[in-house]
Amino acid sequence: MRTTRFTRGATVLAAATASVLVLSGCSASGDEKADAPASDSSAFPVTIESALGDAVIESEPKNVVTIGWGSADTAIALGTTPVGVEAATWGGDEDLYFPWVREAIEEKGDELPTTFNVYPEIDVEAVLELAPDLILAPQSGISEDEFATLSEIAPVVAYPDSAWRTTWDEQIEIIGKALGKSDEAADLITGIEDDIAEAAAEHPEFEGVNFAYVYTAEPGALALYQAGDSRVDLISGLGLTMDETVAEVPLTEGSFSSTVGLERADLLNNVEVLFTWYNDEENQKLIEAQPLFAQIPAFQSGAYVPSVDNQLGMASSMITPLSVPWALDKYIPMISDAVAKVAK
Repeated sequence: MRTTRFTRGATVLAAATASVLVLSGCSASGDEKADAPASDSSAFPVTIESALGDAVIESEPKNVVTIGWGSADTAIALGTTPVGVEAATWGGDEDLYFPWVREAIEEKGDELPTTFNVYPEIDVEAVLELAPDLILAPQSGISEDEFATLSEIAPVVAYPDSAWRTTWDEQIEIIGKALGKSDEAADLITGIEDDIAEAAAEHPEFEGVNFAYVYTAEPGALALYQAGDSRVDLISGLGLTMDETVAEVPLTEGSFSSTVGLERADLLNNVEVLFTWYNDEENQKLIEAQPLFAQIPAFQSGAYVPSVDNQLGMASSMITPLSVPWALDKYIPMISDAVAKVAK
C-alpha cells in the first residue's frame, strides 16, 4: 500500500469539479448538460480487481451508487452525480448529506441523490430500488457477503487490499478507471496536491513542526494514526512532520493506526502539536480529565487541535476534491493557533 507525498507546487489547479453528467431513467437528474465531460468510450469494458472480487463494467455507468467515504465526492468531481449515497449519519446535515457534497451538487443544479443506511447493515432493498449500474465502494468496510449480494444488483468496486485502507489517491484512480475518466482523475489528484501545497506555502511556520494525531475512544484508550491515514496525510502535506517516536510504533493489523493504550501516553512526550477528534463536548471533557492525558506536554502548552465539529472531523478525515477546500478553510486557522504555542 503506497502513501502519497504531497508536492510543493507553486500554483493551484482550479477546483476540478467538472460539470456533472446528468443521469436519466432512475437517476437523480434531468437532461444531459452539454459541458459535462464525456467518458472515454474506449475505456469499456473494463475489469477492476478488488480484495473481494472483480467488477466487470461493460459500458459507461449512468446510475452510480456510492458506499463508504469519499467515493461520492470523486464521482461528482468527475461529472457523475450518484443516484444514491450512503447516509452521512456522522458529520452530515439534517438531511444526512455532507455539506461539501450538497454544495457541489446544488452548484451544478442537480437533484440530491437518495440516501440509504449502511449500519448496522446495508439497506440492500434501498440500493436495489435505485437500479444502479455501478456501485462504488473502494474506501469502505463492506464484507464478502455484502459484496456478493450487491454484485447481484450491479458491478461492485470494492477496496484493493483491506477494508478502510485505500489511500486517497488510489481511490480517485480506481473511480476514474471505473467511470472511464482516468485522465480526469489524474488531474483531480494533481489539483488536490496543489491546493494543499499552496496552503503550506502560505504558512511556512508549519514546516518541520512535529505532530501526532491521536484518538481516545473511551477512558484508558489511545490510538495513534499513522501515515496512510488521510488525517495524517493531510497534515503532513501542510508541512508538519510526523513525530519520529510515534511513527515507529507498529500498526495494528488491518488499520492505519497503532492501538497502544493511554498508559503509553509517554510516546507523545516530544510531540509539538497534538491533533485529535471527539464525538461531542461531553466526550472531550471526559477524555481530557484523565490524568495521563492531561500530562501530555502539547496538551498542557495549548499546542493542541481538538475537533469537536463532526463535519470538520469528517472533512479532515478524507482527502477528496470536494472535502479538501472545505476543510482547509476551517482547519488552517486552528493549526496556526496551535503552532504559535509551540515552545521555540
